Amino acid sequence: MIFRPLLAALAVVALAGCAADPAPNEQMRLTQQALVQASAVGVNTDESPELKLAEDKFAKAKADMAGQSYKNARMLAEQAELDARFAEAQVLTHKSQEQLNVLNTRITRLRKQLQLGEAQ
Repeated sequence: MIFRPLLAALAVVALAGCAADPAPNEQMRLTQQALVQASAVGVNTDESPELKLAEDKFAKAKADMAGQSYKNARMLAEQAELDARFAEAQVLTHKSQEQLNVLNTRITRLRKQLQLGEAQ
């Protein structure tokens, strides 16, 4: 019989512990940093729906922080950070591909010049 009250007391303590989520200040800072970094490499919301989504989620996370809904704020901030980093990666990949194409064009041109020089 003592087992049930003990179990109930443990459940109450566990629920109380879950209800006290700390403010995700560090996650909010990381998300802000990811958004700034994405913008710094040339990502903009007009060309990247992922960055727009990240900014929207971050705005909601800020609102949740103001309302002390820290669990939702943390989840949204984490999602926003990942969306921003994905947008950044897409732009960097695109820029790298463009640079690779330029280098391949130069290599092809140099090979043709070498072949012409050998033929003379």
